[in-house]
Amino acid sequence: MLDYLARRILVMIPTLIAISVITFIIIQLPPGDYLSTLIAEMESQGEAVDPAKIEALRAQYGLDKPMWEQYLVWATGMLRGDFGYSFEYQLPVSDVVGDRVLMTIVLNFATILFIYVVSFPIGIYSATHQYSVGDYGLTFIGFLGLATPNFLLALILLYFANVWFGTSIGGLMDPSYIDQPWSFGKVMSVLEHLWVPVVVIGTAGTAAMIRRLRANLLDELQKQYVVTARAKGLPPFRALMKYPLRMAMNPFISDIGNMLPQVVSGSAVVSMVLSLPTTGPMLINALQSQDMYLAGSFLMFLAALTVFGMLLSDLALAWLDPRIRLGGGTAR
Repeated sequence: MLDYLARRILVMIPTLIAISVITFIIIQLPPGDYLSTLIAEMESQGEAVDPAKIEALRAQYGLDKPMWEQYLVWATGMLRGDFGYSFEYQLPVSDVVGDRVLMTIVLNFATILFIYVVSFPIGIYSATHQYSVGDYGLTFIGFLGLATPNFLLALILLYFANVWFGTSIGGLMDPSYIDQPWSFGKVMSVLEHLWVPVVVIGTAGTAAMIRRLRANLLDELQKQYVVTARAKGLPPFRALMKYPLRMAMNPFISDIGNMLPQVVSGSAVVSMVLSLPTTGPMLINALQSQDMYLAGSFLMFLAALTVFGMLLSDLALAWLDPRIRLGGGTAR
């Protein structure tokens, strides 16, 4: 297992390097750069543009250098913890992001926890009570969750949270706690505001996970080893937990690598609707304004989540499913 872990970590390094190169090239593909966008905005507002000042800013930001040199400056800076300079905010990227990364991690961790906690028991119940009233009802709710757009559900819960609970969801905390040090009251305020975006973002993922777990568990329950275990008198709960459920959990584990970036990227629109102080709205604005270092840092964050999530899912699958061979084959 240690050899396998070491090999996977060594593979992660060139993977992240390749992703960083592709990310930087894609960000540079649109015509112009941040200063071109700034000039267009100034001209649309009737402001005069000083060419000498623009050239000075281009040299200051390093935009006069070739693309490969800009990439090397950015990539080597990331190794030192320097993610570049945000043109729009006139600050280093690490200072601009600030608490947004922390709030994004809290929101996404809570969402993934919600998806697993809700979908796991419902999926087991639907599979073990196939074609029952409860199965049909939960299936119908699951289809509603898949069909309802996140932004529409966000608007609905935004209204009911205010009417029923008196919670004004315009962020992840009360305005009085913004820019204040962390305290017990601030943590409780975050928890009070957190449930609406968690439900909104996690609904679609929960519904999809329920359907996959139900289908996989039904397939396992119809296999011969389960029938034999029941024929030998093994208690139903133990017959379920011993092997069928363990094998049916494979999609739960394998989805870790995909779920992390999907939750982060899928929360961008919801964050804009609910005015959440996360990285989603800032990433969209950075892409629109061609603030390449800020946008690139966010995209590398998503890439690192994907690569790290795939590592976790592979290790968990190797531990969970004895049919998986780490060496890629069996000895003959």
